[in-house]
Order: sequence, then C-alpha cells, then structure tokens
Amino acid sequence: MEDDRRTGIDRRAYADLLDSFDEELEMEIDDGRMQRLLDEFSEHPDRGSRPPEMDRRRYFKELFRLQGELVKLQDWVVHRKLKIVVLFEGRDAAGKGSAIKRITQRLNPRVCRVAALPAPNDRERTQWYFQRYVGHLPAGGEMVLFDRSWYNRAGVESVMGFCSEAEREEFFRTVPEFEKMLVRSGITLLKYWFSISDDEQHLRFKMRLHDPLKQWKLSPMDLESRRRWEQYTKAKEVMLERTHIPEARWWIVHADDKKRARLNCIAHLLSQIPYDVAPHAEVALPARVHNPEYHRGPIPPEMYVPEAY
Repeated sequence: MEDDRRTGIDRRAYADLLDSFDEELEMEIDDGRMQRLLDEFSEHPDRGSRPPEMDRRRYFKELFRLQGELVKLQDWVVHRKLKIVVLFEGRDAAGKGSAIKRITQRLNPRVCRVAALPAPNDRERTQWYFQRYVGHLPAGGEMVLFDRSWYNRAGVESVMGFCSEAEREEFFRTVPEFEKMLVRSGITLLKYWFSISDDEQHLRFKMRLHDPLKQWKLSPMDLESRRRWEQYTKAKEVMLERTHIPEARWWIVHADDKKRARLNCIAHLLSQIPYDVAPHAEVALPARVHNPEYHRGPIPPEMYVPEAY
C-alpha cells in the first residue's frame, strides 16, 4: 500500500513537472505558428541565407539549464540584498519581450519584476526626465527588467519629434552621470540592445499583420517606425556612441534568430553577476491539524465554474 501511494505521488510530481515544461512549449508552439505565417507571407528570397534553425532539443535543454541558473541567481540576489537593473532596448519586433518572458518565467515576481512604462502623461512631461523611472528602481534583494527605458528619449522621442533638440542634448549630457550615480549607489546596471536586420523586421511586421492574435502589437507608432528605419539607425548609432561608458556599457544581442538571441542574452546576463548557491534552511512540511468538530459546509453548485473540459 505504501509503495502504491509513493508511486502515485511520484506520478503526480512528474505530471507537475511536465506542466511546467508545457508553459515553455506553449510559447514555442506559438513561435512556430508565427514562423509558418512568416514563411507564408515572406517575399524575400534571401531568407534562406539565415543560419539553420537551432535544434529544438538542444534549445530546450539549454533554456531549462539557464533558467535553473537564473533561479540560483535570484536566490543569491535575495541572500546578498543585491540590486540589479537590466535595460532591454531595440527596434520594434526585435524580440525584447520574448527574451524577458523566458528570463522571468521561473522566477518569483516579488524578486524579479518587469517595468514597461507607458507614454508619459501631462504631469510627467513637466518632471525631471528620469523622475518617473526612479520609482521603479530596485531595493535590496530585487531585480528590475526595463522593457524599454529612459533611452526612449534617444530613440522614439527623438525620431518622432516628441522632444526638442535641446532636450535630447540635455539627455545625452545627463544620462552618463545618472547611470554612474546608480552604479555608485550599489546597483548593477546592464544594458542590452537587440539588433535585427531590415528584412527581419519587415518579415516580423508582416507576420503580425496577418495574425489576429498578434495584431494588437502593431501600433501606428510601430508602422511609422518602419517607414523611418534609417532615422532610427542614425539615432541608435548616436545613442551607442554617447552613452557607452565603462560603468554601464552597452551589449549588442544579434536577434535575427530569436532562440539563439534568448539563450545568448540569458547566458551573458548570468556571466555578468557573480553568484553562488545561497544557503537555505531545511524545509519540512508540518503535520496537518485535524479538528474532529469541524465539518465542511456545502457549496452551492451554481458557484462552480462549468467544467467545459
């Protein structure tokens, strides 16, 4: 009887593990669906010049291994009260969001959180430019991933005319000092630029146009950014030149291949933060308290969600 009970527990534990893997598989199936749409609507014969797609088994093996290391890093951040800030920048459809999803997928959202700020409101436009970002910076034992950041001023705001030339110049004068101040305060600051080619962005935009589940990702601003590709390129080059400092350097992620980009980014992030296995107190489940006088009351059937599956 005891062996049968243990076998049942082992089977359920294995099923829970598969469920966990299914979360990642669901994302990858979605990627595959998107890839088929991309191929269907592609008009670029040179697409075959890309490196061959990464073997799925190797991709999953490496991803799960790296996510395990991210859990260790998370525990170390909490143990040592570290403060980590990671900026993700790049063109629209460069794969920043999918990389962030893979990083945060197994982590505690109370420790590792994502900051994706909307356009500033009227009040925020009158504040010191960095003010609305400061409130999202981490306390000890926290990691914050910025899905776009204060570098909006060097990119979209500059190209689209949402800031003046004087405001842009003030940003370039101020941001190195701002970031040096963050580093001096004990924050580890990492800055990633996800780089994709002109053709790749064109294909990903077409993919989104023909997929009803992804069309919400294409805003009028995204479409306008496509038209202004060269202006964004010039803005990026100026940004990298003027804000690449020893205290907070830029790291470029080749992102035409999403799978490789995710693995490369995660592996590099882990290499930039020294960590070890954090000590853990041994955890034991306490015995459940049984009260013979307690009787569970009935729940009306209409309160249950219909079991459609």
